[in-house]
Amino acid sequence: MESKSYDKIMIATDGSRQVEKAIEAAIQLAKFTGARLYAVYVIASTGYTPRNFGWEESLREILEAEAKKAVAFVEEAGKGSGVNVEPVILEGHPANRIMEFAEQEDMDLIVMGTLGRTGFDRFLLGSVAENVVRHSKTPVMVVKGETEK
Repeated sequence: MESKSYDKIMIATDGSRQVEKAIEAAIQLAKFTGARLYAVYVIASTGYTPRNFGWEESLREILEAEAKKAVAFVEEAGKGSGVNVEPVILEGHPANRIMEFAEQEDMDLIVMGTLGRTGFDRFLLGSVAENVVRHSKTPVMVVKGETEK
């Protein structure tokens, strides 16, 4: 069996509490392997182009603030463990942009969190992690997070 070295690891974050265990796992793996860690947040675009109603700029500012907060959380967690984190904010369909970035930047591993939902819940909500696991050319590590109570 061939040993795999990790030089570039991506942690896909949505800023939720459910991804915190995945962040911890990615940081520990980066620390252990000496890999560079990339914190990736994708601002989901709906494909809807609004007319100029006046609220679009405010919404954009809110989404960008959420993205910056999410990657900053990973950066701070990385600093606490001595791991350098490169923040990356993308826009588009989350699963597609995660896979595209991983391929373009030659990532060795994508780390993602999931709620671990099954059955009807998964059908209704869809799953970025599931989509990435099924279609990514880059290896993916999925870490089950805490479910909301």
